Amino acid sequence: MKKLSHIDSKGKAVMVDVSSKRITRRSAIAAATVTMRSDTLSLLLSGKVPKGDVLAAARIAGIMAAKKTSSIIPLCHPLDLTSVTVDFDIDEKKSEVHIRAESACSARTGVEMEAMTAAAVSALTIYDMCKAVDRDITISKIMLLEKKGGKSGRYIRKKS
Repeated sequence: MKKLSHIDSKGKAVMVDVSSKRITRRSAIAAATVTMRSDTLSLLLSGKVPKGDVLAAARIAGIMAAKKTSSIIPLCHPLDLTSVTVDFDIDEKKSEVHIRAESACSARTGVEMEAMTAAAVSALTIYDMCKAVDRDITISKIMLLEKKGGKSGRYIRKKS
């Protein structure tokens, strides 16, 4: 098993020292899926959810969350993000909202956690705004799809 980078020789949690790493352009794409009843999805798409424009709020929440990732994920480095986007794809047959979040920066460490945080918080916002009409909403498949940059180069998730 590979040694964990956030644990020192005494077993204590540490923030990794990235000062010797090169600054490179880095980006990451993450995803999440929100499944709901079809009548709930219809309300969302028609703009009739009582709390307002669900996808607009979820997009803003995801972007804001990416910017705060180092405040909520222990040992995560604060990054000067240059871009965060959150987009949605609706699958009406499955009654799902597919979230795709992308983050980018030029830094010494990657932006995977920022992209995943954006996807997760966007999904939580959709749940929060729709829970009054559907408590059975499910959030699933929060995952890293792709990352670029740094010493380890490019990673692309294999289709499953």
